[in-house]
Amino acid sequence: MGGYLQVSTTTGSRDAAGTIARTVVESRLAACAQIVGPITSTYWWQGKIETSDEWLCLIKTSEELYADLEDAIRAAHSYDVPEIVAVPIVNAAKSYADWLTSELRGE
Repeated sequence: MGGYLQVSTTTGSRDAAGTIARTVVESRLAACAQIVGPITSTYWWQGKIETSDEWLCLIKTSEELYADLEDAIRAAHSYDVPEIVAVPIVNAAKSYADWLTSELRGE
């Protein structure tokens, strides 16, 4: 297995975040997903600045599973243009990295 990623996406409700988290973990596209929120997001949308409460999902996966994970997030997401951002996990405790590998073996 290659490197690991932390993927983030935001949703408009706690229930929507929970659905995405459960979907990607059940399908073994993610080892775990945390939900943080509500958070306040300010962004450009359709030519004007918007501010809204959102819930942030932080999802741990592997580089190999990213494309399938992105597809699963898009399929479960209600936004026209969902935030789906992946950042590499540069360092992780060996025991945590081993756990990620063991939970992502369903790939």
